[in-house]
Amino acid sequence: MAMLKIEHLKKQYGNFSLDCSLEVKRGYITGLIGQNGAGKSTTFKAVLGLISADGGKINILGKDLREFTAEDKESLGVVLSDSGFGGYLTIKDLIPIMKSLYKSFDDSSFMDQARRFQLPTDKKINDFSTGMKAKLKVLIAISHDARLLILDEPTLGLDVIARDELLEMLRKFMEENEERSILISSHISSDLETLCDDIYMIHEGKVILHEDTDVLLSDYALLKVTEEQFSQIDKQYILRFKKEAYGYSCLTRQKQYYIENYPEVAIDQGTIDEVILMMIRGEKL
Repeated sequence: MAMLKIEHLKKQYGNFSLDCSLEVKRGYITGLIGQNGAGKSTTFKAVLGLISADGGKINILGKDLREFTAEDKESLGVVLSDSGFGGYLTIKDLIPIMKSLYKSFDDSSFMDQARRFQLPTDKKINDFSTGMKAKLKVLIAISHDARLLILDEPTLGLDVIARDELLEMLRKFMEENEERSILISSHISSDLETLCDDIYMIHEGKVILHEDTDVLLSDYALLKVTEEQFSQIDKQYILRFKKEAYGYSCLTRQKQYYIENYPEVAIDQGTIDEVILMMIRGEKL
């Protein structure tokens, strides 16, 4: 069973048009990656019922979103970039609030995790650093035995160490129970390539690529070819191409085919950033 299935979710804002389909499988960490304004936050808010969709279907934990109850929502852990608790509260102040919201909230585990991640329990949240606030948001999301986490840009604005600590929280959350899943968005590809099982790329409201992360990192590559090589090369496995000063840069998901058949061609391992760039700016044949 898919933990979340979105089919042609549509939303129109002026010139922006969203048409998104994606699926989060049980036990998977699925990444949604794209530039700011690509449609990531709109998708998340529609899934959570915070904005109304213009069309499409959303099925979450086996239920149509329209039938999803307040009790069902206890199975979700959510981090949105523009949400958070009042800044005048402390972590200790949050415990009775969380207990009233979630039946399965584990206050002792919550406090243990807060100390482990060096979050002061008596300090006002207003006085937290950006990294502390981000870790607190995720800690709250994972503290009530959620089955599905929906995390919109949770690493935004964090330094490398804070990002690593936050991603480690998510790995541990998944290791504890194989029935859990995570949907996480980011425009920082390095976060997702080390964390996610599969990745969707969204651009201008449309999903332009979906791939298992292992395949993305092993089979995708950039061919650097001269004008002459470009005219002669077998183009059936070329996804996108772009004119360069030396000739052409070509994106393929069949790296091995070109290694074996075109040993004279320069082949670079494509990073996720380069794949995104080629899928957005490259031309189709």
